Amino acid sequence: MWTTLKWSLAGLVVVLLIALAGVAGYAINDNSSSSSGSAGSASDYAILEEIQKILEEEFVNPDAVTIDTLQPGAINGLIGSLNDSHTTYIPPEVLQGGVDIITGSFEGIGANVNQDQTTREIVIVAPFRGSPAEKAGVKAGDVILAVDGESTEGWSLETAVNRIRGDEGTPVTLTIRHADRTQEDITIVRDTVDVPTVFVSDITDAAGQPVTDLAYIQMQRFTDDTVSDMREALNDIVNSGKQGLILDLRGNPGGGLDATVSVADMFLDEGVVLTQVDRDGQRSNYNSEDGGEATDLPVVILVDEFSASGSEVLAGALRDHDRAKIIGTQTLGKGTVNQLRPLSNGGAVYVSIARWLTPDGTLIEGVGLSPDYRMEQTENDFPGLIGPQVFAAVDLLRSEINGTAFVPPPTPGPSTTPAPSANP
Repeated sequence: MWTTLKWSLAGLVVVLLIALAGVAGYAINDNSSSSSGSAGSASDYAILEEIQKILEEEFVNPDAVTIDTLQPGAINGLIGSLNDSHTTYIPPEVLQGGVDIITGSFEGIGANVNQDQTTREIVIVAPFRGSPAEKAGVKAGDVILAVDGESTEGWSLETAVNRIRGDEGTPVTLTIRHADRTQEDITIVRDTVDVPTVFVSDITDAAGQPVTDLAYIQMQRFTDDTVSDMREALNDIVNSGKQGLILDLRGNPGGGLDATVSVADMFLDEGVVLTQVDRDGQRSNYNSEDGGEATDLPVVILVDEFSASGSEVLAGALRDHDRAKIIGTQTLGKGTVNQLRPLSNGGAVYVSIARWLTPDGTLIEGVGLSPDYRMEQTENDFPGLIGPQVFAAVDLLRSEINGTAFVPPPTPGPSTTPAPSANP
């Protein structure tokens, strides 16, 4: 299972309470005899032993010089020097305590979490629908200030995950700062969470009228169940005579590569879905097959800054093949293929092995997708919520179907004018 290629959110955006994130751990060994040698040999790391010995003998706070403090520092430095936020070490206790998000369920509160790269705050990307987190009132964009009364200041993403995860039936109290800057303590009883994938919802337009001519699907991630769920949903939509589809990928951090390609194939008759480029520059294409459930259905895709990896693959593929327009804000820019490599100590290294390109050759890593129509979010524009971005998608689909001009409505934020479709 661990050799399956995975997509994940940059910085390893994790589902709270699963083991695709972890604290560092690195054993300083004693098998070098000189400071010289070929690159990559054990002797190249002899300097670590020298530093360790000096610290053990001379550091002013000897209680701090332990294997538990030195190991994380060593591994963090080793992997951190690569400047690749997607490559990370997962220690045995974290790896063994979680469930693979691509295929299973897990015990926890049921939410995606990320760490703000500027403020270093722990931020809720989105709670799962029907999850303990959602039922308790946790919202997308909430900042976790404390866990069970302990401040999260200075915590890593992995530390936050480990503190919030826990067994079914046990409580955890999160001190939350909402988008309106208000704070509250929210106690959540952990439960077994089945990873949700596809949600079909009724929506209204800006006038509050039910939208009966168009369909709306929110996709929270790409798992093994996504393919069958999406196929069933699209068949129902097409058979019901809907004229267009709003596909909501806001807050979608990605998931399985195979599932992502299979979903894209449902909208494409032929052509490249993505191109993978490995460390040697070798390119391999993932192609769609003839036919699909919704190859003629007009599509508008909603994205935000948390749309990453698989959701960027899907949005990029459909736009490059003129199958969809994109509304929202710049996506995250996670264009890396990662593989989980088991280690002898029971842990693993989650390592970046390749980059991917959209069908027209656009590199997304570190840049993201620019929407065709840039619309900043309001408090009603988070994943799964019906607000101005959804209203704009309704108007855009209807204008394309009817052959009329689309004028984006004004919303708070920098601009609602069309953004360049080419990526910088």
